[in-house]
Amino acid sequence: MYTGAGTRQDRGAADSGGSAGGRRRGPRHPVIAALSVLTLLVLTVPLAFRAGDEDGPTPVPQLLAFLPWFLAPAWLAALGAALSRRWLVLLWALAVLAGTGWFLRPYGPPAPSDTAARPAKAQFRVLTANLKYGNATPDLVRTVRRERPQIVSLQECDARCAAALRAPALREEYPYRIITGDGGARGSALLSIYPLHRRSEVRGRLSMPGAIADVRGERIALQVAHPMPPEPGETAAWRVELDRLRAMAAARGKLPTLIAGDFNSSQDHAAFRAILRTGMHDAARMLGNSRTPTWPTRTTPVLGAQIDHVLLSGSLLPVDGQFLDLRGTDHRALLVNVKLV
Repeated sequence: MYTGAGTRQDRGAADSGGSAGGRRRGPRHPVIAALSVLTLLVLTVPLAFRAGDEDGPTPVPQLLAFLPWFLAPAWLAALGAALSRRWLVLLWALAVLAGTGWFLRPYGPPAPSDTAARPAKAQFRVLTANLKYGNATPDLVRTVRRERPQIVSLQECDARCAAALRAPALREEYPYRIITGDGGARGSALLSIYPLHRRSEVRGRLSMPGAIADVRGERIALQVAHPMPPEPGETAAWRVELDRLRAMAAARGKLPTLIAGDFNSSQDHAAFRAILRTGMHDAARMLGNSRTPTWPTRTTPVLGAQIDHVLLSGSLLPVDGQFLDLRGTDHRALLVNVKLV
């Protein structure tokens, strides 16, 4: 009888020890684990399209614009997986972090180290700015008078903007200009101190004029970029218009070419990388600033995307550049000093 009682006590102690051991393993935190899995699903889908060199359907293009910021939720998912002891989920989170880090690498080559020392056939500065329905026109006028760019590419140039560009002061400083579109977001403009010979626009819902500039006897193709933004329901038009810019770049032959504007796309969009694969180079990337955000200004540089670019063909090299804040617009302007070699 005594032995039997002892056995029951031993079993009770064993059961108690097992329960204590279970408690020592800690709770599984199913809610935290579920949130980690959901976060990783949201991040994995656009990363898979990025790896496949595709932009995918909504909301993939919109998410890809902010790919650098995948790191924050991926780290939170990894922490949640560790706290809930979901080791496969933790491995998944680490894979997402590694993939994001891989794609954060600058796309395309840097500028040659001897760019500044190379002899130039011509050198000029180009400014590109989205004016947000013309609201930034007053600050634009002040900026061009201060910075003195020789070529200016403008997007969202409304009636107020067009009137300011035609005013005597700017007309004297920029005697050559092309102003197109019917105002609002559709209006665009090219200003130049050099003679411009107009050529066919790249077709789009928003105006994208082009010209050949005579820069000290050298012919340089200039093109304003402003494809439709990839809003839900508009991603097809966005892809088509970026592809038209790609076709224009691919058909340039040996003509030095500069494309500047609001591309509504970043290096994480396949449609934008297709333009670069024609031999165009992103000036900001070449200068070591491929991840400097330009939109939206309310969150840059903490959170934003670089969608405003100056693209240069092989014989054009950026010497230096800077991002400028204009009052009245949600985009940062980009000013680049360019050398034709």
